[in-house]
Amino acid sequence: MTNQVNQILTYVFASLAVLLAALGYFQRPRRNALWIAAGCAAAAAGSAYFDSFWAMAVLGIFTIWALLAATNLIDFSWRMRAGLVVSLALVAILSMWPTLGDMTGGKLPCPDYLCAPRAELPPRVNMKLGRGLDLRGGLRLVYTVDVDEAIRDRRDRYYEEMRAVLATSYGLQSANQAPTEEVLKQLREKVVVEAPRQPANQLILTFTDLADVEARIDARFRDHFRADLGNPEVNGNRAIYTVREAAASEIRDTAVAQAKEIVLRRVDELGLKEAAVSTRSEDIIVEVPGEDERSFAEIRDVISQTARLEFKLLDDDLDFFGPVKNDLEKKGAAWPLEGLEFQRERVPSGVDENGDRIVKVITFAYLPIPKTEEPKVTLERLKEWVGSLQLPPDREVGYGLEYETIDEVTLKQGPAGWRTYFLKSRAEITGDMLRDARAQPDQSKGSLGGWNVGLVFTEQGGSVFGKITTANVKKRFAIILDNKVESAPEILTAITGGHAQITMGSSDPEIQLRDSRKLEMVLRSGALPAPISPSNEQRIGPSLGKDAIDLSVQGAAVGAFLVLVFMLAYYEYAGLISAVSVMLNVFLQLAILASLGASMTLPGIAGIALTMGMGVDANVLQNERVRDELRDGKSPRAAVSIGFDRALSAIVDGNLTTIISALVLAQYGTGPIKGFAYTLMVGTTVNIFCGVFVSRVLFDLYVRTMGRKAKFRVG
Repeated sequence: MTNQVNQILTYVFASLAVLLAALGYFQRPRRNALWIAAGCAAAAAGSAYFDSFWAMAVLGIFTIWALLAATNLIDFSWRMRAGLVVSLALVAILSMWPTLGDMTGGKLPCPDYLCAPRAELPPRVNMKLGRGLDLRGGLRLVYTVDVDEAIRDRRDRYYEEMRAVLATSYGLQSANQAPTEEVLKQLREKVVVEAPRQPANQLILTFTDLADVEARIDARFRDHFRADLGNPEVNGNRAIYTVREAAASEIRDTAVAQAKEIVLRRVDELGLKEAAVSTRSEDIIVEVPGEDERSFAEIRDVISQTARLEFKLLDDDLDFFGPVKNDLEKKGAAWPLEGLEFQRERVPSGVDENGDRIVKVITFAYLPIPKTEEPKVTLERLKEWVGSLQLPPDREVGYGLEYETIDEVTLKQGPAGWRTYFLKSRAEITGDMLRDARAQPDQSKGSLGGWNVGLVFTEQGGSVFGKITTANVKKRFAIILDNKVESAPEILTAITGGHAQITMGSSDPEIQLRDSRKLEMVLRSGALPAPISPSNEQRIGPSLGKDAIDLSVQGAAVGAFLVLVFMLAYYEYAGLISAVSVMLNVFLQLAILASLGASMTLPGIAGIALTMGMGVDANVLQNERVRDELRDGKSPRAAVSIGFDRALSAIVDGNLTTIISALVLAQYGTGPIKGFAYTLMVGTTVNIFCGVFVSRVLFDLYVRTMGRKAKFRVG
């Protein structure tokens, strides 16, 4: 069916192109316009042949515009302006057709050629003005903020700071310095500072020398950490610091508030202007209008991504998993995990005294993903086993996803298994040192159209990044997002420009493009202060009852009808022109909102009703100005020209001030208020166009085509 329609359209446009070209040859005065129309028709035929719908539609509309310019109506300037109005009206009809089909209950059905999906492709006209949450319901997602993780993060900052203060107290380094690996090793001989996984609000100091408890935890040390940690509980050579309840409560409230703002930014980045985000205790509630399961899946994925970005150095000097493998082989028992493998790899480990690259061979653990298991489940099994191993101080294990080719023809890839990386625990760079992130094509040799995410650091982040890369040339630097190692590139040389890249794990360009754009969005919107997990999900009905919706729509329709009747009764023929202009105004507004994928809510309907009233106001100004000129004895043509010129400044000023107000609402409002603001901005912009441009075209058509004896009736 689709191919048949394209063939018919190809023949129609091609025949029209030949006919217009022949007419242009014989009609010398109109030759340029006719030949332009012929060229557009020929290009439209080519677009139809290659199934490029919107190119064909636009070129077809240009053909109509050129044909209108080739007529003898009024003058060339008017024909060009009228052609623009007709072209925009036709584009609006195409954009609104799917919506009109829904609004009329199928009485104006959208043809399958335009609105039916095509295999894996979306419909040719994939624009629809949906109904918002208050009109048709949608999806409610409830996420719980892991406030313990936020408290743990604050506690870990004190952990780093406490080690630095103790290292200075023991004279191992000067003040205001981050301790090096060598300094930390010496410090552990005197005191061990622990930040246990549970409880998340405690720090434990174990001193080798009992006398150091009082000597090091003196009044100055206590005052330094009293604000959030209070006084320690001392038991022998151990001192336990606990985050104070007031500080924990403040951390909890801040984490929930920040999480709400970041989720709201992500929702806005997705274009869901009508979504509502609210909080309840430690929960974040997201209500999204619609019923598209595919969109809902993307929303769930993007909202729940923590986007915690960290850069950590790998400890490739220590082959941690080599002895683990040897111990398992010596015991001769079954592997702790079914399918677990130990693989070897050659890795860079710095430079020697001569500046030559040092290469070592290390072991890493690899766990394939069974076909019947989700990748997340496989990762949890691997983490559980690694958690049973005894790790050296200040070291941790990272996990990266490996990919394999699943289709030899298309070279598409899928997840194959999880591998381990042996990391230094301290994050050298974190996401709060990031200024910008952008998805960009991979320009490196052999990328085959791949994508990566370019990072721009803040001034502080760029400085730290430069120092770290300078000190660790020819070593690996892991880029970790949400506790998953995205890549572990080798530092080839010092990087001092404040820029870096995150390469996507898969070599499939489509997957890279999808993942890089998603990563760009979540990094730019900011990292969540703590992970969030889904705790409830349900479909919800309209927040307004059907009767309330029907009455609201009827009220808006009746109000608009009465305004138009008044215009017709008071301004007669001029009122008819004003009514046509206002109706086109509303139609263009709806078409623009549909093309933007907006959802119509009750505040949005109020915005359209308001801009409709403003459109009427613009026409009243013009009609009154024209009437004044007619009373002064001007001809209808002169009265229209002077009247429109004098009304222009008042119309533009009034609408511009409304746009400024709408911009403020859009910037600081949320949910339905944002929807009202965007509707108001679109409506006032269209108001200026229709009031100044469309009405003038219609008035000029009337005054230039009416007979000499006809009376120009403006009420």
